[in-house]
Amino acid sequence: MAAPSEHVGLGGPRSPARPELPPTRFHQVHGANIRMDPSGTRATRVESFAHGVCFSREPLAPGQVFLVEIEEKELGWCGHLRLGLTALDPASLAAVPEFSLPDLVSLGHSWVFAITRHHNRVPREGQPEAEAAVPSGPQALLVEPYLRIEQFRIPRDRLVGRSRPGLYSHLLDQLYEQNLLPPTARRSRLGVLFCPREDGTADMHIVINGEDMGPSARGLPAAQPLYAVVDVFASTKSVRLVQLEYGLPSLQTLCRLVIQKKVVHRLAIDMLHLPKGLKDFCKYE
Repeated sequence: MAAPSEHVGLGGPRSPARPELPPTRFHQVHGANIRMDPSGTRATRVESFAHGVCFSREPLAPGQVFLVEIEEKELGWCGHLRLGLTALDPASLAAVPEFSLPDLVSLGHSWVFAITRHHNRVPREGQPEAEAAVPSGPQALLVEPYLRIEQFRIPRDRLVGRSRPGLYSHLLDQLYEQNLLPPTARRSRLGVLFCPREDGTADMHIVINGEDMGPSARGLPAAQPLYAVVDVFASTKSVRLVQLEYGLPSLQTLCRLVIQKKVVHRLAIDMLHLPKGLKDFCKYE
């Protein structure tokens, strides 16, 4: 399957747009405590702190980001969202494991990590561990419109979480853009993808608010279908899928970017003479 993201060395402003993939959806197979909305884009754990494992409906394409936004938190539990990939077909599971860690991982062919600020990074052979642990840093987030992960270049705009519209939303949005908030804060956006390598394996990367946390696992079987794993665990109660545009941005997206650039904060969008649907898209997306 062709990579949906633009290759760093091959793309340019005049390069033809790559075909868009269908929207991401959650699989109909999921943990016992998960309730899906009718669109298959929102997963909510309705009780307890476990049995919240979800999967992508389809295997991911190379460089395709399965991106979720944390919508609701629940106090009183210890632990947060877990994210990763599996080569197991969810439809083939006799029962969905109670936990992704360690239950799903113990079945084999699954790579799942708890989300933390200093994420597990696997150094390349001969690379010092200290070098592998260096994040891309917030400075790059402010000036680079694309997130570069190995051979892929992914538009950063929708990878970054945004606060709810309010008087101070323009200040809070900067904290998301610079990735200064806790990685599992409400409205944070977290994604997982894999990047194939020349030896036939793949690296798994986790992205937090537009920042690549580095390769979390290596040696994944790139030739096998790889499904995203999202464990709505403990204090994370509800997540929704965020769709990305890998080709040329839509006219709606271009309008949103121009409008957001011209206003001080998103409350001012209500004062513009625009259709309500476009206002809501500019305020909330």
